[in-house]
Amino acid sequence: MNSKKRLLSGIQATGKIHLGNYFGAVKNWVAMQADYEAFFMVADLHALTTAYEDGISIKNNSYEVIADLLACGIDPNQAALFIQSKLPEHSELHLILSMITPLPWLERIPTYKSKREEIKDKDLNTYGFLGYPVLQAADIMVYQANVVPVGKDQAPHVELTREIARRFNFLFKTEFFIEPEEKFTQFLVIPGTDGRKMSKSYGNAIYFADSEEVIKDKVMKMVTDPARQKRTDVGNPEICPLFSFQEIFNPDLAAEISEQCHKAGIGCVDCKKKLLGKMNDFVAPIREKRERYILDKSNLDDLINIGTQKAKVVARNNLEKVKDIVKI
Repeated sequence: MNSKKRLLSGIQATGKIHLGNYFGAVKNWVAMQADYEAFFMVADLHALTTAYEDGISIKNNSYEVIADLLACGIDPNQAALFIQSKLPEHSELHLILSMITPLPWLERIPTYKSKREEIKDKDLNTYGFLGYPVLQAADIMVYQANVVPVGKDQAPHVELTREIARRFNFLFKTEFFIEPEEKFTQFLVIPGTDGRKMSKSYGNAIYFADSEEVIKDKVMKMVTDPARQKRTDVGNPEICPLFSFQEIFNPDLAAEISEQCHKAGIGCVDCKKKLLGKMNDFVAPIREKRERYILDKSNLDDLINIGTQKAKVVARNNLEKVKDIVKI
């Protein structure tokens, strides 16, 4: 019997993985996969909640994300890496849990309102969008995951999962479902090239799939300290998006760059040039690995199938127990 705690996390299939995804989540996944019985999924069903008319892109993106995750260091021999929709157990448990989840529990989720305000170009007045936290709960509960690594903004979703687990156990007079715990991992919020949070939807991301030329173009156009209009103006690295990257990719030179910037001893163009080499040194080997996976579709399918079968053994067993408890 596996004595490790079980961990579940996922990433939406809305596009290729960018540096923000890596430093915000994937880097932690790579570090945790040896310490937990880890299940990592590409959440293509969740992507449908806001892109329900774009299934082809979601399917293509799912393969791109799997290739990115493998290239970043997710080991299919350690973790179960799979695409959510390939396991119908998620959807079936979602349906069962949706029958017992009160509407007010969903309407109070903070991200429900904030996403509706943020995404203006889609009709989000759908059951799927309102009910996606129940699908998230099903994702966690179908594996009886002990631990869910999340950022602070996702904590209400894990709390909802605990509430649904308690309600199920109460209604059906059982102690079957365990209550998962959040794991607040250390993560960096990476700025995009425009200074906002790096995001696919903002079009300000740097991807592992980007060529060296594309990365150079993005970095050279990157927003810097808005108060620094001329080369002779003193800078303020603390509010400069570019300097955040120096701290990550150029830690040995970050203090010196900060000091020079404060004295106008270095210009923004020179600062960007100091970053480019280090960033490309980091991205290049990952980009090469992901390209090999993308070009070998048969091998990628085999690795996805291995992860799917690992996950299915657990998910099917738990779902059958749930159906027995519910008497269906």
